[in-house]
Amino acid sequence: MNWLPKTYYDTMKNFWKKVRGVEEETVRARTDEGKFVADDKSTPDVNEAYTTVKVKKKKRGRPKKK
Repeated sequence: MNWLPKTYYDTMKNFWKKVRGVEEETVRARTDEGKFVADDKSTPDVNEAYTTVKVKKKKRGRPKKK
């Protein structure tokens, strides 16, 4: 579906984020042992040191009465 404009994809992506209650965060990448992953200098257009993860939004509302 590359014939649709990019703004359409961005709009739909933002819509589904709101519906699902999910946000994307950029966090530091880690190995299986928990150590940070270094950026590979041979690939200047890709940053391996950071990854994008989906995080559930915290719901705001009134506190419950006791």
